[in-house]
Amino acid sequence: MRLLSGQDLADFIKERQARQVRGLRQAHQIFPRLAIVRTSEDSRIAAYVRLKKAYGADILIDVDEHFVPQAEAATLIQKLNADPKVHGIIVQLPLADPSQTEALVNAVAPAKDVDGLGKNATLQPATALAIVWLLHGYNIELAGKKIAVVGQGRLVGAPLAQMLQASGYDVTPITKETEDLEVQTRAADIVITGVGVPGLIKSSMIKPGAVVVDAGVASEAGKLVGDMAPDVRERTDLTITPTKGGVGPLTVCALFDNVIQIALKQANTK
Repeated sequence: MRLLSGQDLADFIKERQARQVRGLRQAHQIFPRLAIVRTSEDSRIAAYVRLKKAYGADILIDVDEHFVPQAEAATLIQKLNADPKVHGIIVQLPLADPSQTEALVNAVAPAKDVDGLGKNATLQPATALAIVWLLHGYNIELAGKKIAVVGQGRLVGAPLAQMLQASGYDVTPITKETEDLEVQTRAADIVITGVGVPGLIKSSMIKPGAVVVDAGVASEAGKLVGDMAPDVRERTDLTITPTKGGVGPLTVCALFDNVIQIALKQANTK
């Protein structure tokens, strides 16, 4: 088994980002700032926000958490859109009331949408970008390979499939409801999942020697788990993300990379 450790790659990217931010601060007096709009009291979401705050502190990017009632979120986003000191804005998902997800995500100004989730976003979605970085970082050849992207959610599957298809790769977007799901995954050289259903993908669904990227996140017995069943990880012939430290660390990197790109653009227009 070959492990695709996102953490190892993230450490190198983090060093580069810290240098870029120091340059922005010292040479241009630009202080990159990320605003996080949060409406849910879920403890897991609070943990995600703490992680982002810690990462930002490490590379000298200011991270402001705005924990507000959801009824106030749209007005807050408009204020953040207009604030020149704020370079990036994210709406921390899931919301307390998920029915407003589309409206609030699209309320973020495209030029500040560092999650890349709005319909007019100009930046790449962080998780999808992280997966591409992971594959390229480990020299996984994509050309001429069959790639199955399981799950077509807005955070992972849909934007990733679009990114890969736009690059000319052979991509099959599928969902957990696909009738011949096992046939599709078994035919793929690379299987990428972001469904959030524990144990959805079993060993019988993966061909010998395949590359497997598990970006699914779900809670099971109080623990965060991915889409892969335990028997997948018992195999020795696969190239696969670890149970912890696969896509996640690079997703945080990609998010902050988008913030830095916005700040760099501001520096270049001065």
